[in-house]
Amino acid sequence: MSDFATLEEAFARIGREDGRYHERGYVFVLAALEYAQGNLPARRHLSGAELAWACRDFAQEQFGLLAPTVLEHWGITSTEDFGRIVFMLIEVGLLARQASDKQEDFDRVYDFREVFRAGYPWPGVERG
Repeated sequence: MSDFATLEEAFARIGREDGRYHERGYVFVLAALEYAQGNLPARRHLSGAELAWACRDFAQEQFGLLAPTVLEHWGITSTEDFGRIVFMLIEVGLLARQASDKQEDFDRVYDFREVFRAGYPWPGVERG
């Protein structure tokens, strides 16, 4: 069985078992994990909070001021949503977990309204 078939099957299972989030939300979390790993000196396991912050940073880098709008379109409005997505990805075999990992590790890491709407670092504007 090819990796593509496995990925396709994993997303089909996600669609059957949990339709809360758009498929792109799951892909986004996987990409944010790779983004975070790429910013580390060496690959390692990330905590729920670290991944939630990486999702924020990656969303801002990818979507700029539209980050909260894009995430909301995919059904993601809180760090708890990232946790539910991660644990579904674990359930279908696309991610692995450590024994100490809990979905609650993603609970209330930050408030979306605060981190996405306040103090956005927009490089096109100089303050002076």
